[in-house]
Amino acid sequence: MLEELRDAVLAANRALPAHGLVKLTSGNVSGLDRDAGIMAIKASGVAYATMTADDMILVDLEREQVVAGERRPSTDTPTHAALYREFGETIGGIVHTHSTYATAWAQAGRPIPLLGTTHADFCAEPVPVTRALTPEEIDAGYEANTGRVLIEAAGGHPDRVPAVLARGHAPFCWAADADRAVQAAVTLEEVAELALYATLLAPGIAPLDPAVRDKHFERKWGPDAYYGQG
Repeated sequence: MLEELRDAVLAANRALPAHGLVKLTSGNVSGLDRDAGIMAIKASGVAYATMTADDMILVDLEREQVVAGERRPSTDTPTHAALYREFGETIGGIVHTHSTYATAWAQAGRPIPLLGTTHADFCAEPVPVTRALTPEEIDAGYEANTGRVLIEAAGGHPDRVPAVLARGHAPFCWAADADRAVQAAVTLEEVAELALYATLLAPGIAPLDPAVRDKHFERKWGPDAYYGQG
């Protein structure tokens, strides 16, 4: 199972540059085997073009210690671990990118407003942005505290809010597994681009009608969802 997890996380990491979501060595994907309590995550600073399954480092979720792999895991490992521990069975994959449009909203310190059905199909709320970290939070446990403010911003609803913008930093997305977390990151970038253009074209634009918002989200993700083939 852990070999399969590594292969899945490798494929998900390789998908990031294919979708134009990262440059050079920025960003990372992780996946979790919750039964084993093991997370696979990209090694720190490894180039996407040459990475192999050996660059997917296995980390004990609770102790945050490497259990297999010769390289250092991503510096964002404590952030991923905090999200997995808090969100429980809801998520099994996390993606962190520095994609242009979503990162621009993060650096502006602005949530992405829910303006259209593309957004509503993805997320039931505006994509939130975290509060600023305090100097003490930055100085001691910066990455773990980044996870904590992402959790705060998600508001206890990781199923309805599959992405949060880390203020001044970049987006984190999550889903049931690594592949679907990459899909969330692709969709988030599209939503961020559309929202930017919409707000430029129509300053003061109103949010999408709540009834339309709810219909689009529920038909894709609700208990009686009928989007797709099941």
